[in-house]
Amino acid sequence: MPEIIMPRLSDTMEEGTLSRWFKREGDMVRRGDVIAEIETDKASMELEAYDEGRLTRILVQEGDTVPIGTPVAVIGDGEPEPPAGEAPPAEAEPEERAEPAAEAGAPAAAPPPEREGEAAPRGHAVPPQAPPGRGPGGRVPTSPLARRIAREHGIDITTVKGSGPGGRIVRADVEAAIARRDREKAAPPPAAPTERPAEPAAAPAGRGPIVHETEAPSLPEDADEVPLNRMRRLTAQRLTRSVQEAPHFYLTSVVDAEPLLAYRAELNAALADRGPKISVTDLILKACAVMLREHRALNASWAETRILRHHRVNLGLAVALDDGLIVPVIHDADRKTLTEIANEAHDLAQRARTGRLTLDELAGGTFTVSNLGPFGIDHFTAVINPPQAAILAVGAAKPQPVVRDGEVRPGVTMALTLSIDHRVLDGATGAAFLADLKTLLEQPVRIVV
Repeated sequence: MPEIIMPRLSDTMEEGTLSRWFKREGDMVRRGDVIAEIETDKASMELEAYDEGRLTRILVQEGDTVPIGTPVAVIGDGEPEPPAGEAPPAEAEPEERAEPAAEAGAPAAAPPPEREGEAAPRGHAVPPQAPPGRGPGGRVPTSPLARRIAREHGIDITTVKGSGPGGRIVRADVEAAIARRDREKAAPPPAAPTERPAEPAAAPAGRGPIVHETEAPSLPEDADEVPLNRMRRLTAQRLTRSVQEAPHFYLTSVVDAEPLLAYRAELNAALADRGPKISVTDLILKACAVMLREHRALNASWAETRILRHHRVNLGLAVALDDGLIVPVIHDADRKTLTEIANEAHDLAQRARTGRLTLDELAGGTFTVSNLGPFGIDHFTAVINPPQAAILAVGAAKPQPVVRDGEVRPGVTMALTLSIDHRVLDGATGAAFLADLKTLLEQPVRIVV
């Protein structure tokens, strides 16, 4: 029977999280059917079936993370399956017959060995044991990935409390244990060991490793522990790497945004019956695409031993999600009209919030725009999205006095801040780009001509 395996969906993917099953055991599956949703290190992807038949067994449960190549389900030949749970599967029968034979035999035969790499969800062949969180022979039901992470970080798996079905220890449990240990290491040195017995929290426990007993008191009572999901972890890794490796410097310019807002209103009035409204972000994206075509030095990336200046202008658009940050890409933005950019930007942002982006839509960015103006932020500096050379941070357009024709008048201004990787660009190069971008935005008709 063909197995469905965890596929490699990106070059950097080493493991995937099965976030949702669209089929259940016993369902018929046709080739091309979307049967599950996989969360990779970059996006949520749909998993399609390459074989036809009946989904006879699900091997990886929702929320579990497994390495690529791991079987996640089995598709049978389409013959009806016996009712689940009532008639034991054929493979379970020999094990049940073996038990009485063992009782008749010598001492106590070893219980049927649990399969390595699979835990409680196998169901029939491994009945739940009395002690919660422990399998036959005292084994801890644990996912293979959880064991590997625990081993790599020096965590005693027997000290971890499982939150999965039947007390199974999953990746999140191990990561929480690692986080607790790290917090303890980072905390101020504890009092002398001899004083520990006097602490009321440590005294009652009495069994189990000492380290485990001290974990609970180290967690502040007024705090909730939030395990890192893949997106948050990846965002943290990438941005930490960016700040540590790329020497950032920042250039800020204040734009007279009144002409831009007036032009936007004029466009939306004229295009009221054609798709979504043009936003300030759309105009800035289009203006950046135009300027990057003229300032190729900005449309570049750092490649360790060289600098790459890209021929294509692929604009990343930072989209904030509830559980992370994602940057979908508008490819060849310099070749697209304002309305095409607006439609694509809105579509990408919407699908980013529902986890429906493809890997192609997340790859290949050469420059990124991050706009926190809709949140009322006046000014901020953004962290470069590596290996890109620069990112533009856009603040809110707000009423301010401006000088126009030599006179101070009421106006609307907007701060643009360019974060630059000094390994790739120098100040004068970035300043020239920012000055031309400011001019373009203050004469917005030029954006589309």
